[in-house]
Amino acid sequence: MKKLLVSITFAMVSLTLSAQLMNPVIPGFHPDPSVCRVGDNFYLVNSSFQYFPGVPIFQSKDLVNWTQIGNVLDRDSQLPLKGLTSWQGIYAPTLRYHDGTYYMITTNIGHGGNFMVTATNPEGPWSEPIWLEQQGIDPSLWFENGKCYMVSNPDNTITLCEIDPKSGKQLTPSKALWQGTGGRYPEGPHIYKKDGYYYLLISEGGTEMAHRLTIARSKNIYGPYEANPNNPLLTNCSLAGQYMQIQGTGHGDFVQAKDGSWWIVFLAYRNYGGSYHHIGRETCLAPVEWKKGRWPVINSGNPIDTVMQVKTLAPQLPRQTETKPVEWLYIQNPIPENYEHIGQGFRLHATERSLTDNQQPTFMGRRQESAVFSMETELDASKLSFGCKAGLSVYQIHDGHMEISVEKYMTGTVAVVMNYQVKTLKGETMAEAGQEDKIRLRIASDGNSYRFEYALNGLPWQLLAEHDCPLLSTEMVGGFTGAIVGMYAEGEGTADFSYFKYSEK
Repeated sequence: MKKLLVSITFAMVSLTLSAQLMNPVIPGFHPDPSVCRVGDNFYLVNSSFQYFPGVPIFQSKDLVNWTQIGNVLDRDSQLPLKGLTSWQGIYAPTLRYHDGTYYMITTNIGHGGNFMVTATNPEGPWSEPIWLEQQGIDPSLWFENGKCYMVSNPDNTITLCEIDPKSGKQLTPSKALWQGTGGRYPEGPHIYKKDGYYYLLISEGGTEMAHRLTIARSKNIYGPYEANPNNPLLTNCSLAGQYMQIQGTGHGDFVQAKDGSWWIVFLAYRNYGGSYHHIGRETCLAPVEWKKGRWPVINSGNPIDTVMQVKTLAPQLPRQTETKPVEWLYIQNPIPENYEHIGQGFRLHATERSLTDNQQPTFMGRRQESAVFSMETELDASKLSFGCKAGLSVYQIHDGHMEISVEKYMTGTVAVVMNYQVKTLKGETMAEAGQEDKIRLRIASDGNSYRFEYALNGLPWQLLAEHDCPLLSTEMVGGFTGAIVGMYAEGEGTADFSYFKYSEK
């Protein structure tokens, strides 16, 4: 009996020390994660490019279950985005906490360069931008002995200076620290101090297949920095990782849990339909072994997979997919009067600014966070204005998107239209809907293709068109984002959407 009890106890301990980690931990377009721990809570931010509001912020107790609690940049005065594309806007942010204040530092490509904002509560409100002199993307902060240091990458060189964290004034000349190990685009720098060493973590290789993390260290924050002889610290662009669905691993940030264990959050993407990714670069997690005086080792040196066995993690809970107010996104700064809530639905006011025009179109959407999903709405054609085109869109970039919509003609007849633009390629499929009042629209995907469907007068769904997901991949249409799915209207007049439903399988 004693042996049996010992065996049972050992089995229970083993279960608490090992758990299944499913990557990504924050799926969909959530790239360039930066994390900090404050007490029992972890907070994490992501880049947001041309979308408003900007820099989503998440909270977690265990690093695997995350809840979005807001957006750092939620006012026009903080986030000018007019005219910007998926190549521009808010690049990689860094989140840090020091002496009762949260700091978020980032770059607005196209409207001002490097800046930071502060708050005493991570849910906000956050301050107006504090503009910074040293440029180069992906700025980060390090606080020590009453000083605030900033690193970024002007001229492809990781560069350090001291700044005043209140005014943003640069206090010391910029000092070059490291250019990495020879990979292109040395960026995403973060400084940590451990066991008497300053560790400098960076990304190299570009944010595609060859993306990777490298690291160097020095006894002096100003260098010289010695590169880890076992670089790269993390990459799936290797013999061991080349056949993983997860690729493009890089741009990470270390964090130490309350129990002393080390972890890293980093971006990666999942391939579908071959070497294509369309739902964006996502936030992943891996354990780190960091022995005293030694170099850190991520995931025991193994590549990152969608399912991994790790230690000391809480169970991952099912994700909630109902769209929350903080999850709604707009292309550039929205024009407020173009959006109304009506009951459980929305009224969108169309303008001549189309999705392709890329000038604050009438569009509200959310991130596509699973390859297998569907979204659905119902349009009241009887209230649809003549000359107005409204419906659902899968939007990757201004010249890479697909829609299913309802159009009303002067005769009073209605048509359901599926159209696409993939760079210079355009196409359209149409079905007449007579004079129907309520028309349901749906876009669904199995990860390989998008299906565009409609239903009239409560009848079964009818397929209007189907197109491959890779057509909207980053490899095909470009940009730094992922698929955003939602409602839009263009032309003249208004469109009433009875509801919007997003679900995943």
